[in-house]
Amino acid sequence: MIRRGAAKQMQDRRRPGSRTEAESRRGGSGATAPKGMVRLQRVMADAGVASRRECEAMIESGQVEVNGRVVTSLPVFVDPRVDRIVVAGRPLPRPGRGGKGAKSETGAGASRRIYVMLNKPARTLTTTRDEAGRRTVMDLVQHPSGARLYPVGRLGFETTGLLLLTNDGELTSRLTHARYGVPKTYRAEVKGEVDEAALHRLEREALRGERRARRTRRAQTPVIRTSEQGPTPPAGRVSMRIVKREGGKTVLEITMAEGGNRQVERVLGEAGWPVKKLACIAVGPVRLSEVAPGEWRELEREEVRALRQAAGLVRKRAGAKDREAKAPAPSDEEDA
Repeated sequence: MIRRGAAKQMQDRRRPGSRTEAESRRGGSGATAPKGMVRLQRVMADAGVASRRECEAMIESGQVEVNGRVVTSLPVFVDPRVDRIVVAGRPLPRPGRGGKGAKSETGAGASRRIYVMLNKPARTLTTTRDEAGRRTVMDLVQHPSGARLYPVGRLGFETTGLLLLTNDGELTSRLTHARYGVPKTYRAEVKGEVDEAALHRLEREALRGERRARRTRRAQTPVIRTSEQGPTPPAGRVSMRIVKREGGKTVLEITMAEGGNRQVERVLGEAGWPVKKLACIAVGPVRLSEVAPGEWRELEREEVRALRQAAGLVRKRAGAKDREAKAPAPSDEEDA
C-alpha cells in the first residue's frame, strides 16, 4: 500500500497562505499522513539508513523502491508493516509481527539498536558501498548480529579517527544536523609553527565561517519548529588549542559545533596553514579510545547515554543534578 500526496500538494499551492514549495517537496507539517501510514523518509531514518534529510535526497535520486516501483517525488506515505521497501538494492527490515518472537527480514540483530565506534584508517571511504571497488568503512565493520549499520556523518578519504556507526536513525539525524549543535573535535597537524596570535585569528575566522553557514541555511530552508526538534544551539561555538609544536609543524585541537572536517581544512588552508594530517577524536562527549586503527568496538552503555543526552534525546537525571549540587567543594587541606 502506497499513497502519494501530489494532488493535495497542488491544491495547497493554489490556496493563499498554504505551505511553501520547499515544505511541500519534503512532505512538511502541512501533509497529513493517512491513518496507519507513515512518511517514507521517516521509516528509512528509523531503520538507521540516514538522517531524514539524507533519506529525502535518496528518494528523489531514485534509490528507493516501494513494492517494486521506484519512487522519486515526495511526500510518499507507506505502511512499514506491509509495504516492501528497498533502499539501494537492499530490503529494509519490517517491524516484527506476530508477537515477541517475530524477526525482521534481516535477522534478529536488526531488532536492537547497535552503536559502534570505528577508528577509521586513511584511504577509506565513508559510505555504504563504492561502485569503483574502493575500501569502505563497511568493509571494516562486520557486526556478528548481521544488523545493517550506517555511518554517522562523513570523514574525508584521508581523514582518520573516530567514526560512529549505528542503526539508530533518530540519533544519527541529531548528531549530523547542525540544528542540534553536537560538537566534533579534530586533531590537525599543520605545516609551520602556529603562535598564540595566529591561533586567535584562526579561531575568529572559524567562528565567522560558522555564522555565515548558519545564516545561509536559515535563508534557504524554512524552519518549522516542533517539540521533537530540541533546543536551538547557540550560534558559533569554536575552540582551538595548541597541542604541541616541533620540527616545523604544529598539532592543533579544534572543536566545532557546526561544520566538519572539510571546514577545518578550509579554514586552516585559507589562513596559510595547510593541513598535513587530520583526525576526528571526539563526537560530543564520546572520545576515541581503546580502538586500534581499522578496528572497532561497541559503545559502552554510559557512552550511548551521554551521546543521546548531548543530542537532546535523554534528559539529565534529577538525582545526578542533586548529587552535583550537594557535593561539597574540596577544602584547601584536601588539595594540599
